[in-house]
Amino acid sequence: MPRLRVSRNQALAFAVFILSGVAFLYFVLPQISGVTATVRHIGEGDTWWIAVAIVLEVASFGGYVVLFRAVFMRERGPIGWRESYQITMAGLAATRLFAAAGAGGVALTVWALRRSGLAPRHVASRMVTFMALLYVIYPAVVLLDGLGLGLGLLPGGGSFAITIVPAIAAAILLAIGAGVALVPGDIERRLARFAGATATGRLARALSRAAAAPALLAGGVRGGFELIRAREAGLIGAPAWWGFDACVLWACFEAFGHAPPFTVILMAYFVGMLGNLLPLPGGLGGVEGAMIGVLAIFGVEFDLSVLAVLSYRAIAFWLPTAPGAIAYLQLRRTVARWRSEPAAARAGERTPVVL
Repeated sequence: MPRLRVSRNQALAFAVFILSGVAFLYFVLPQISGVTATVRHIGEGDTWWIAVAIVLEVASFGGYVVLFRAVFMRERGPIGWRESYQITMAGLAATRLFAAAGAGGVALTVWALRRSGLAPRHVASRMVTFMALLYVIYPAVVLLDGLGLGLGLLPGGGSFAITIVPAIAAAILLAIGAGVALVPGDIERRLARFAGATATGRLARALSRAAAAPALLAGGVRGGFELIRAREAGLIGAPAWWGFDACVLWACFEAFGHAPPFTVILMAYFVGMLGNLLPLPGGLGGVEGAMIGVLAIFGVEFDLSVLAVLSYRAIAFWLPTAPGAIAYLQLRRTVARWRSEPAAARAGERTPVVL
């Protein structure tokens, strides 16, 4: 079971950090920018639009669950819709609360899948496929939106640095991803043979294990292409996850005023998400600052941006926390039930589906 061992002092420091970050975002930042009434106005947003934002966030979670089942449940097994919900919600909560760009959620998901009886290699390959399908949306949208804004094809304008430059970076990422899929299927065997011929002892064994990485990545990416060619309906979960979440930011703008063009919201949303790469719990502070900064570059009213972004983050960051914690406790009981079942019986339930 993935565990985070922390001392009392570390837990206290973590709590102080969270409270300090929230206090800075909701109290100090508005004062620095001269928006003295921002905090008071946060509670004055249109209730109906806030409710719409919450519904959109729930729909985003639904897309995540649908994609999870499309990738991992291509065969019958012990993981039904209830177990899928438990795994994904617990993983999302871990992603929100811990740093390292979502590594906590990945670790918890892998742990649960392994306990369900899936083989390590199988889980690793499917996990690569899942992440590839989920995150290919990111550079694809940045590329299309950035080019559209920079070339004047989409409303919103924006400078070369905030439109074309991100589009170029996104194109490079997509090219790298496509290149990974071209790695030969027998690359692991070739590299392992080379390692055995050029090294001995521990070095040879280390090189042989390292040779599995490119094969695993290539196989996972090719698995994504196979699902796309098979027109797997559940793949709609990937754009639903990102699209509904971005719409939450749009709804928060409408709750406090008038939203800028959705193309601008998309660029601010995706560029701002790079704040998740910072070693902060859930990117707290980094994401907000990046989103507000990009919106300011596009000329969006600063006060409105602060209100909308902070409201969006309050919904997106905290909404999955409580149900995610409950799902985690439920998942522990589910895993205990799996352990009590004969492994052979669970393995017999799975019938591979050939794409």
